[in-house]
Amino acid sequence: MCLAIPGQIKAFDKGGHFATVDVSGVRRKVNVDLLREDGLGEDDWVLIHVGFAMSKISAEEAEEQIRLLTMLGEAGAAIEEVRGYGFAEDDP
Repeated sequence: MCLAIPGQIKAFDKGGHFATVDVSGVRRKVNVDLLREDGLGEDDWVLIHVGFAMSKISAEEAEEQIRLLTMLGEAGAAIEEVRGYGFAEDDP
């Protein structure tokens, strides 16, 4: 199943291509290049898929998406997907 996972931006890297995003307590770096024109800021919510922020959403939309994932029994799978995100520069 393809998951669109809501996450809240916590910080941006110096180049602006990546942001640290919190998804239910799991923090990962995601690529935000697709949304550069959307004026992203810290604490904004985005929908994430395979390590990329795909769209900016409201806090209410994020809450609803989390609720739907939970109802469908996919919340755990979403967290596991986020745990797997990584980019070459994250490797030691």
